[in-house]
This record gives sequence, C-alpha cells and structure tokens, in this order.
Amino acid sequence: MAAEIPAGGTWFDTIKKSFADVPVDNANDNGIATTEFLEAAESLTTLFDLLGSAAFSPVKNDLTGNIKKVRERQLAAPGESGTLQTLVLNELKTGKHVAAEGLVWLVRGLDFTAQSLRHNIDNASKELSESFRDAYGNTLKKHHSFIIKPIFSAAMSATPYRKDFYAKLGSDDAKVKASLEREVAALEERVAILKSFQDRKEAKW
Repeated sequence: MAAEIPAGGTWFDTIKKSFADVPVDNANDNGIATTEFLEAAESLTTLFDLLGSAAFSPVKNDLTGNIKKVRERQLAAPGESGTLQTLVLNELKTGKHVAAEGLVWLVRGLDFTAQSLRHNIDNASKELSESFRDAYGNTLKKHHSFIIKPIFSAAMSATPYRKDFYAKLGSDDAKVKASLEREVAALEERVAILKSFQDRKEAKW
C-alpha cells in the first residue's frame, strides 16, 4: 500500500530514505554508509509497487533479497560494516562472499532502475516500457539465465503509460520532475562508485 502523498508534495516525500541523503565519505575511498544505503534501496523498491503490476514482483523480490544478504552481514559484524566497501572487504577476508555477491546483484538491479528512469527523464516522448526494456538490455539481461529473462521481459511490457505513472508520483509536474531528477542523479552517483569498487581486484572472490 503506497503512502499518501502530502498536499503539494510528491511520492518522494513519503519514502524513508532518499539516495541523496546517503553519506559518501570522499576522504575515505568514497565510502558509502551501509545503513543509509540499504534504507534508500528499500525505499526505492516500493517504486515498483507504483507500476501496479504483479509482473514486477520478481524485480522487487530480487532487490529485497539482495538487500537482506548485505544487511545480514552488517548485523553479524557491525564494527566491520560501516561502509559497503569495508563490509565487502571484511567479509571476503573470512573466505565468504554471500554479502559481496548480494551487493553485486543489488547494484545491478539499482543500475537497471537508474538507467530506466534516466532514459525516461531524458526522452519525454518515450513510454516507460521502452525505457525499461532498453535499460534491461544494458544491465541485467546479460547476467540472467534463459529461465529468468522471460520473467523480467514480461515485467518490462507490463509498465503503465508514462502519464499514469508520473501522475502517481504527484500532481505538480515541476516538483515531480525535480524530485525524480534529484533521486536518480544521487542513485547514479552511488551506483558508479560501487561499480568502480567492485571492479577492483581486492573486491573479487
């Protein structure tokens, strides 16, 4: 059940944490705060509820499942998990990579979401289905098996019309666009930092 949008506000006013409010420690390896990042990722998964189709359940479940893997490691070793980067590196030292792998898949899912929304923001005449399909081809598709691909492809085709989706985000078009741009830009920045980190030798297993 989507939270009620306050008068004159947008859907983004209802979420628990925005990616724009997730701290990045530029002085220390661009460390991304674990707790706030996971809260923002959970908040973003509820965006798929707005898309209004059961076909998006696998997409949302994939994200929430990977959030859970990272959080379980954080709870098991809180002192070593202040940032996502330290969480991964400390887990890998133990010979395990459950959370590290979960974060790889979470970043892929968030990258897909960011690219879908960015394509739609930048192409005002495009429907959501086209934006999501393009982003899926650029991100998750190459990592999915032939069993998973049709499930996700079905979700891409089940997106609502652009105008209906934006109406669900709020009644003030200018505020909706500004809030969406802020959220997507912050998400893109944090995804780029994590993808760069995950490409490093010490982050692999």
